[in-house]
Amino acid sequence: MENQKLSLEKEFQYYIKNLDELIKKYEDKYIVIKNGQVLNAYETIDDAIIETKKTEELGTFLVQKCQANEESYTQSYHSRVHFVH
Repeated sequence: MENQKLSLEKEFQYYIKNLDELIKKYEDKYIVIKNGQVLNAYETIDDAIIETKKTEELGTFLVQKCQANEESYTQSYHSRVHFVH
């Protein structure tokens, strides 16, 4: 599992490093990245996952919406958790 996490981190770093070029080709598409290259681009995340898992093992590729803004790859989670000592 740790190897998959590191592998996907490498794929995400590829995305960030090449974002300007990727935007020119794939803006607003869901791109599938594996081994430092774009395998394909899709209109929906569901299509990206369904089609890619036909040839690639789940957990070995990254699906990322290709957008110029940081919000496309940043998420915030809020919780009503209260810690009591």
